[in-house]
Amino acid sequence: MSAANNLMSEDQFLCSICLGVFTDPVTTPCGHNFCKNCITEHWNINESCQCPMCKEAFTARPDLRVNTFISEMVAQFRQSAQQEVSSSSSSSEQQVSKPGEVPCDVCTGTKLKALKSCLVCLVSYCETHLEPHLTVSGLKRHQLIDPVENLEGRMCMKHDKPLELFCKTDQTCVCMLCTVLDHKAHDVVPLREEYDEKKAELRKTEAEIQQVIQKRRLKIEEIKQSVRLSKNNADREIAEGVQVFTSLKESVERGLDELIKTIEEKQKTTEQLTEVFIKELEQEISELMKRSTEVEQLSRSEDHLHFLQSFLPLKDVPTTKDWMEVSVPPASYEGTVVRAVAQLEETLSKEMKKLIEAELKRVQQYAVDVTLDPDTAHPKLILSDDGKEVNHSDVRKTLPDNPERFSLNPCVLGKQSFSSGRFYFEVQVKGKTEWDFGVARESISRKGKIALGPKNGYWTIWLRNGNEYRALNNPSVSLSLKSQLQKVGVFVDYEEGLVSFYDVEAAALIYCFTGCSFTEKLFPYFSPCSNDGGKNSAPLIISAVNQTA
Repeated sequence: MSAANNLMSEDQFLCSICLGVFTDPVTTPCGHNFCKNCITEHWNINESCQCPMCKEAFTARPDLRVNTFISEMVAQFRQSAQQEVSSSSSSSEQQVSKPGEVPCDVCTGTKLKALKSCLVCLVSYCETHLEPHLTVSGLKRHQLIDPVENLEGRMCMKHDKPLELFCKTDQTCVCMLCTVLDHKAHDVVPLREEYDEKKAELRKTEAEIQQVIQKRRLKIEEIKQSVRLSKNNADREIAEGVQVFTSLKESVERGLDELIKTIEEKQKTTEQLTEVFIKELEQEISELMKRSTEVEQLSRSEDHLHFLQSFLPLKDVPTTKDWMEVSVPPASYEGTVVRAVAQLEETLSKEMKKLIEAELKRVQQYAVDVTLDPDTAHPKLILSDDGKEVNHSDVRKTLPDNPERFSLNPCVLGKQSFSSGRFYFEVQVKGKTEWDFGVARESISRKGKIALGPKNGYWTIWLRNGNEYRALNNPSVSLSLKSQLQKVGVFVDYEEGLVSFYDVEAAALIYCFTGCSFTEKLFPYFSPCSNDGGKNSAPLIISAVNQTA
């Protein structure tokens, strides 16, 4: 059958009520054709009996019989359409529906996989049963979508009509009857319009999600880079540690070898001297034994003449060395080990100095610009205009007693705060007899007497009486220093919980607070202490950091 004939047949064989191909076609007295069931149901639900097409009214319901001619034509049309479907699909094998896939609702027996679902028919079709929707002009107007389950869920449960509108007021899908009943005067739009709007929102959401994903990927890369840097630092530290400890091990082994060699040489000298003395003594013993034998033989002689002639040479004991003053005292080793360890300690000190110099150079890379905060300064403190120096005065200034200001102890905080990472600053203490400084947490008490120590939020060291240095830990620790401090470096590693103090001039570690738990902002803390009648009038100075060579 040609395409033109197919088109003509479709128009002739469509029921104007169901828009499908006739089933049991009947003809009304006015000449119009309908499915028998469609026209019967139409007249059952309407009070008047009239033709749906021309509106001709009938006084009595016509006795309808199946039009055999049209019925035969419909059968031929269905057969022809089925042959074309079979021909077009013969080259492709349809798939049986698997678990999780939508099956064809029309198939009997083995269910084939559905290709489309019809929102008008509320039926899912396989390739074969979908054909009428692709070839019949009336069915072509039906809305087809990718196969879905629960098509009944697309119908209004209250009015049994398709959900084809969206109520923006209640944010729900509705049917046409809902708009004139339950959702009257609501903002209602077609599903397509709301779909486009929501899809645009979804695209925006997707773009935002992609941005977040990109940020997370960048963060992952940042973390990986941090791990790589940490690994490089760890490898460097291990290499340096291996080098230092290998050198120390070699020094210890070399010192031990020299100690053993020194002791063995002393012992060898003693043994050699002993051998000389023993050899001399044995020689004298040999000579004396020889004389003893001669004397014994002479004493047994009966020859008077021979006896008298030999008596004089043998009557005296042979002359020997006076061994009373000769002795071989044990070799003295007192101080040998001590001297060896002292030499090793000197070597270790040199290595330690090299390590501290390298460490100080590294931490100086985290130098920050610290200035004093006048809003926290005790009223007797004098701050320089650049906020880098502070000293104590006997004159108490009239200042606002704000919550940040220290009221009793002569203290001041830095303006800058730190809640992560590492930072370093240096303080010149030259010419002072008393001071204390370090870092303090934000929540420290500013009013009344202050008790320094980590428990109260302070990590500091101090000087008292010109030469008494202490680290204000819990309990405090006395510091033994080789020389008077001139400039002190303060280094903080927030995440590591570390606060270290360095003698910048001597490149030496003064003290280190470890295992600290920082949970809030840290501020640099300074106290020049009382000027003590001018003896301690020199200022504390926050000095510029010049990295050691």
